[in-house]
Amino acid sequence: MRGVRDLDTRASRATRSPGVVRASRATRSPGRAIMVAALAVASVVALAGCSSDPLAEQYREGSGKGYIAGDGTISEFPADQRGEPVEFTGTTIEGETLGSDDLAGEVAVVNFWYAGCAPCRAEAPMLQDVFEEFDGNGAAFVGVNVRDQAATAASFEEGFGITYPSIVDANDGAVQYAFAGDVPPAAVPTTLVLDAEGRVAARILGQLKDASILETIVRDVIAEQA
Repeated sequence: MRGVRDLDTRASRATRSPGVVRASRATRSPGRAIMVAALAVASVVALAGCSSDPLAEQYREGSGKGYIAGDGTISEFPADQRGEPVEFTGTTIEGETLGSDDLAGEVAVVNFWYAGCAPCRAEAPMLQDVFEEFDGNGAAFVGVNVRDQAATAASFEEGFGITYPSIVDANDGAVQYAFAGDVPPAAVPTTLVLDAEGRVAARILGQLKDASILETIVRDVIAEQA
């Protein structure tokens, strides 16, 4: 079982939005997996953020992963309890190839979004602010657009002044699939923080409520390298 440490102990440094969960990765029995998969199908329609079709389909297929609503829950995974490095690659809005190899040795923030998602629009300025704070200072940012084609995604980024790259993942869901194996982002928006080894170190399910939350998490993960 892998623990998740409560972020409330650092509430003095950043205002936390809805609660912190403790995640369990214990192996489920076949019967339990079937039951969870069935519940997942029923729960997709209740997603608090914006549902992503490729991710929802994975739960309908019965992957055995528990469904978690995108309610802003924040989780951090201790360094000695993280999964394997996540390997991914995709094509950006500009048509360039971008993947985990380009982020090697660097802390990275990966945000799953799409243009018609209201919470994605609400958090976009905060993500850009945090990106500007850490650009060239220890952390990279990558967006993963789960639904739109390049033109629509580009229009969103121009409108909100987003300057970090985004991968267009709507056609094959390859990047979503890469991250769904160990710590699945079960809601859109979802923001993941990867450590310098490419492992998922933290996760925000749903809309980022305060830039200081993400700033604090990123600083902590960067500090692990000291």
